[in-house]
Formats: sequence, C-alpha cells, structure tokens
Amino acid sequence: MRIASFNINGIKARLPRLKEWLEETRPAVACLQEIKTMDEGFPASEFEEIGYKAIWHGQKSFNGVAILADGTAPVETQRGLGIDGPKEGEGEQARYLEADVNGIRICNLYLPNGNPQPGPKFDYKLAWMERLRARMAELSAREKPTVVLGDFNVIPRDSDVWSVKAMQDDALMQPESRDAYFRMLGDGWTDAIGSLNPRGGVWTYWDYQAGAWQRDHGFRIDHLLLSPEAADRMVAAGVDKEHRGREKASDHTPVWVELTD
Repeated sequence: MRIASFNINGIKARLPRLKEWLEETRPAVACLQEIKTMDEGFPASEFEEIGYKAIWHGQKSFNGVAILADGTAPVETQRGLGIDGPKEGEGEQARYLEADVNGIRICNLYLPNGNPQPGPKFDYKLAWMERLRARMAELSAREKPTVVLGDFNVIPRDSDVWSVKAMQDDALMQPESRDAYFRMLGDGWTDAIGSLNPRGGVWTYWDYQAGAWQRDHGFRIDHLLLSPEAADRMVAAGVDKEHRGREKASDHTPVWVELTD
C-alpha cells in the first residue's frame, strides 16, 4: 500500500501534472497540500474519472489540503486542529485533514512556514507544531497504524539542505523548529525518508528562483511520520524526484512510503 504526499502548489494550475503522476505511480492514498482553492472549486470529478475519491478542506488563494484514495472513499475523522491564524480575528486556516483509508489513519498537513522570524508568524508556527504534537499523542495512544504526512516546512538536519549557510536565517531550520520536530520523533514516530537516508542529501523542494532545480539546490521539508504500528509495516520509502523537472511542475516533488497490507 503506497501512501504519498504532494504539495501541488495550486491544484488548478498543476492539474495535468497531478493526474499524470497519479496515473503513472498509482498510490493507494495521495495527500495534497496547497491546493489553493475554495471547497466549491475543488476538481473532484477530474479524479473520479481516473478512479480516485477525495475529501478536501479548501481556502481561497492560500493553503488547503486534500486526501485522495484509489477506489475507495476516505472516511473523514477530523478537520483542522482548532488553532487560529496569526492575524487577530482570522480564524483557522485550512491546514489539516484526517481520515481513515483501508485501516490506516491518514493525517495530512500543511504546516505554517513561519517567515519572517522572529515575529507572530514564527510564533504561530511553533504553536501549531505543539498542537500537532498533542494530536499525534492522542492518535498514538490508540495504537492504530497512523501516517502523519505533508509539507512540514522544517529542514530537520544540516544534511537535509544543499547549503546550511544559505538557509541559516530561515524559519525552516531554526533551532526551535527543529526541536519541535524532533520532539515528535522522540514520542515514538519514525521519519520514513530520514530513517532510510541517514546521510541525508535527499531533497523534496527546489525553489523556482535562481536556477535551483537545474543546480540541484534543494532541501527536504516534506515528511512522512509513522506510528510504531505503521513503521513495523514499512517496506520502502522514496521521492519521485523526476516529476519536479516536468513542464509547469510544482516546486515540490512527491514523497511516498509503502506499507505491507
């Protein structure tokens, strides 16, 4: 059972590339981030045509997450983490969606970027991570196979970025961001890609600027965290790097983990 994550960076702009990837790789579950559309604008029928059923949590122009399942409907279990955005009176942003698919709890997230830091956006990022950790603790206590995946906007280790110096002031790799991430792992979760690539050097994001893709100036911010029950079933994990180089591609590339049935 392949479970994948893909920050699509605008589902309408990338729809041909997204459907192409789905048909070529056929994950059982595909979690999308940054769909950047209101709920009524989500192209569910496009995915139904190729056998996928979906649930989604949209927001105008920004954020937004969706869970697609091949041949079955995801059963939604939670929408949002109950934490408001950084602006006063903003309300909750569309960043979290949780569902059961084929006996696996799937938690799809788009974690706040946190820039500029320091400041309210960085404080929001850290508060969001603490709320996420609390939810993960609740799920862990149920001892059910669970995968928490998506764009975490955290570069965990120096070996997960092409240049530490280039990113040293970014919210993605501040000590507070990293500490919050590793506290989650310390609770018993497994970083699927990181555990299979202990030396690092695996990227999931390349900026559109400064020829980052052509120069392979990337970093790893898209992660798949597995509960012990899911980690025991992991047989492989990887990155579909080639899809980043296609025409009108997202600046992220898909990541995936395979679990035994």
